[in-house]
Amino acid sequence: MALKSTSADGKTRSSVQIFIVFSLCCFFYILGAWQRSGFGKGDSIALQMTNSEADCDIVPSLNFETHHAGESSIVGSSTKLKAFEPCDARYTDYTPCQDQRRAMTFPRDSMIYRERHCVPENEKLRCLVPAPKGYVTPFSWPKSRDYVPYANAPYKALTVEKAIQNWIQYEGDVFRFPGGGTQFPQGADKYIDQLASVIPMENGTVRTALDTGCGVASWGAYLWSRNVRAMSFAPRDSHEAQVQFALERGVPAVIGVLGTIKLPYPARAFDMAHCSRCLIPWGANDGMYLMEVDRVLRPGGYWILSGPPINWKINYKAWQRPKEELQEEQRKIEEAAKLLCWEKKYEHGEIAIWQKRVNDEACRSRRDDPRANFCKTDDTDDVWYKKMEACITPYPETSSSDEVAGGELQVFPDRLNAVPPRISSGSISGVTVDAYEDDNRQWKKHVKAYKRINSLLDTGRYRNIMDMNAGFGGFAAAIESTKLWVMNVVPTIAEKNRLGVVYERGLIGIYHDWCEAFSTYPRTYDLIHANHLFSLYKNKCNADDILLEMDRILRPEGAVIIRDDVDTLIKVKRIISGMRWDSKLVDHEDGPLVNEKVLIAVKQYWVTNSTSSH
Repeated sequence: MALKSTSADGKTRSSVQIFIVFSLCCFFYILGAWQRSGFGKGDSIALQMTNSEADCDIVPSLNFETHHAGESSIVGSSTKLKAFEPCDARYTDYTPCQDQRRAMTFPRDSMIYRERHCVPENEKLRCLVPAPKGYVTPFSWPKSRDYVPYANAPYKALTVEKAIQNWIQYEGDVFRFPGGGTQFPQGADKYIDQLASVIPMENGTVRTALDTGCGVASWGAYLWSRNVRAMSFAPRDSHEAQVQFALERGVPAVIGVLGTIKLPYPARAFDMAHCSRCLIPWGANDGMYLMEVDRVLRPGGYWILSGPPINWKINYKAWQRPKEELQEEQRKIEEAAKLLCWEKKYEHGEIAIWQKRVNDEACRSRRDDPRANFCKTDDTDDVWYKKMEACITPYPETSSSDEVAGGELQVFPDRLNAVPPRISSGSISGVTVDAYEDDNRQWKKHVKAYKRINSLLDTGRYRNIMDMNAGFGGFAAAIESTKLWVMNVVPTIAEKNRLGVVYERGLIGIYHDWCEAFSTYPRTYDLIHANHLFSLYKNKCNADDILLEMDRILRPEGAVIIRDDVDTLIKVKRIISGMRWDSKLVDHEDGPLVNEKVLIAVKQYWVTNSTSSH
């Protein structure tokens, strides 16, 4: 039976009419309030939630600014909601799948103990990870490249250990990053200039890069001005907080290691891969690690090795290592590169650069080489928790000697909106060019609506952005800007594997299963977007756990945009009412009769041992 209501004027209205009036009233009330907000200093957030006698009496006015304010009350159902308590202060930098104490219980060989080892279900912390005392919003880019507030990552170990290498310096209440590194003490820019004399970085040919063992990600930070986006990774190890520093600087990075498990990226993803004294034993295990780099390197891509054992004859004394050991190390690398059919393009000083062939035509001789073990799998992107193998990933088939295997990519930015080869070739079953282009049009429309709601989206207020269910990367493409970057996450349970398309567009991303914690530190993202994520994971894992993980990785005063069907969002909204988030439900841009809605939220500012947002 349809619900009915009698108003003060005596007229009877149906539940549908009531909902439409309510939605329209709320939408314009919200829109007007949000568009009045400006851009603040980035220290905290103010939010007021008021009651009135109007139909919109439970709709708050969110403020996306950053300025300290009093605690907000939440008006809602009379039913008692679950309130999540703060975790103990010792969990300020908790990483559930790379916990240091848990890691030490696993074998050390092949870096197994540094891989992902998530806590079992019965040991999960179901509490809110607190920010440290004194936490502040990071500086805006590009200042954040060079300065990080000490209170946000209060670890001085690297300032001592890497003092002479110009990595990081402690100055007053900030860390300063001069742009140096173990292999580039004179600065990353000069180092990159040297690489750019061989690799075409200036014309958009090289757009995506992988930095293995990245340190504080200065290489990725200084590639930004050349319009190259680096995905950096490093383990959570004795160099405490190196990935945390990278993300505080506004540089894409994840906790990760080359151990026994395949990298969480698709085949043919990166235009360039880089190792600068990354301490990875490239020649070990029959060249298995180089074979994994080859899998994720696109045809025609480049691999850079900087540091030992390159040019060992000249450098062995400075490195204080035996000549014989370095000679054997380089021999194994050269042998593996030859087996992979890479062409050595450059070697000078301590830098060597190889280029992967564009197809298999020039590599036919290796087919008869007994050492050339080719991978048997039909799905080169099936990598989640899959063991790495010492095998060569075959090139996609080509019909001519100059054809680029897997399809040639346009230079960036043209490739962002061009039809990717994986789409045009029909490699993704059931996805047509028309469907792909329609998806792009939809996301441009959605992002336009988001910007009407939150006018700060493309001002630099949000630097580190995550899309938890990225699809083809349509959200990231629509919001693309030099002021921000998007970590495009493709869930491992998604019906179609689309991460390869994301990379072909010149965007970056990663595979992940949201039933587990993400490989990052707390408070590393400014804005999180989730499109139909909770519908996808319905009956797969606990929605509370997914939301608590979102809270862990979201900065205080960070924003959340969740798009899903209205029933799902109502359930999500009830959960976050106990999470120190302030939220509102907004209609689809096509109007209140569309079942899909948008839930907007802002995480309140609070720190450890704090019970309010003061």
